Amino acid sequence: MSEHGKGAQDTEGTAGRLAAGGRTDPATEAFVAHRNLLFTVAYEMLGSAADAEDVLQETWLRWAGVDLGTVRNERAYLVRITTRQALTRLRTLGRRKESYVGTWLPEPLLTSPDVAEDVELADSVSMAMLLVLETLTPTERAVFVLREVFDVEYDEIAEAVGKSPAAVRQIAHRARAHVAARRPRGVASPAETRDALHAFQQAVETGDLQGFLDILAPDVVLLGDGGGVRQAVLRPVVGADKVGRLLAAGLGRITAASLRPAQVNACPALVLRIDGAVDTVVAVRIDDGLVSGLYAVRNPEKLAHMGRETTLRR
Repeated sequence: MSEHGKGAQDTEGTAGRLAAGGRTDPATEAFVAHRNLLFTVAYEMLGSAADAEDVLQETWLRWAGVDLGTVRNERAYLVRITTRQALTRLRTLGRRKESYVGTWLPEPLLTSPDVAEDVELADSVSMAMLLVLETLTPTERAVFVLREVFDVEYDEIAEAVGKSPAAVRQIAHRARAHVAARRPRGVASPAETRDALHAFQQAVETGDLQGFLDILAPDVVLLGDGGGVRQAVLRPVVGADKVGRLLAAGLGRITAASLRPAQVNACPALVLRIDGAVDTVVAVRIDDGLVSGLYAVRNPEKLAHMGRETTLRR
C-alpha cells in the first residue's frame, strides 16, 4: 500500500471506530471531531487530496503525543499543527511542480451537494480559486486560507506560520489584494449550471457541438493535466474557436453513456468513465451564464479520490 493510502486508511479507520461506538481516548475523539476541517485546511493549502491525507497522518502522530492538559483550544491547536505540516509539504510540492510535465491542476474531489450550499467554502475550493492560490507564496497562501476561509484570529495564524501578528496582518492584506485581482467573477446559478452541462452532454449525444459553442465565452480557457502519463494539452487553449475545435476532435472517443454530470470541488463537472474507471474529470467554470473555464484532469494519480464523496467543512 502507498504512503498516501496508508495515511488515509489510518486516520479514517480511527474515525470509523469512533462512529461504530468503540471506546476511544480524548485525543482521538478531538482529532476525529475536527478531521474534516483539518482535511479541508490541508487541501486548500496544497491542492492535493493525497498530500492532504498525508498531512492529516502527520498531524495525528504529533497530536497523539500532546499533553491535553496544556491545550486550551483543541481546534486551534490541531489547525496549527496541520498548517505547519502543510507548509512544509507545500514547499516540497513547489519543487516537484517545477519538473511537472504540462499544466499542473489541483486534484479534483467529488463533493456532496451540501458543500455547494456554503457559498464561501464552495468558492474557496473551486478549481479556479485553487489555481489563483497557486500564485501566492506558501506563507501567503496559509495566511489567506486561515483568515479568509476559516476566519482564524491573527494571533492564532501568527503561531501557526511563525510570524508576528503585525506581520501576519500585512501578509493577509497583500494576499487579499493579490487574490481579488485574479479571483473568479462570481457564482453560477443552478440554472446556468444545468444549461452548461446539458449543452455539453447534448453535444456528445448528437455529435453537434453548436449548442455547446453557443455558451462558450469568447475568451474561454481550457487547461489539461495528464501529468506526462496521459495525453493532454500541454499549454492553455484560449478562445471559443480553438476550444471548440479541440473538443470536436475528441468527441469521437466519448459516448453519452460514459459521461455523467457531477459536483466536483463544489462546482459543476463532467466525469468520463471508460470500462468503469474514471478516465477524465472536466470541471466547468461559469461566468455571466457562459463557460469561461474548462479544467480537464487525466493524470491517474489525481483521480484516486473520485470513487467517493469527500466531506469538506469549515
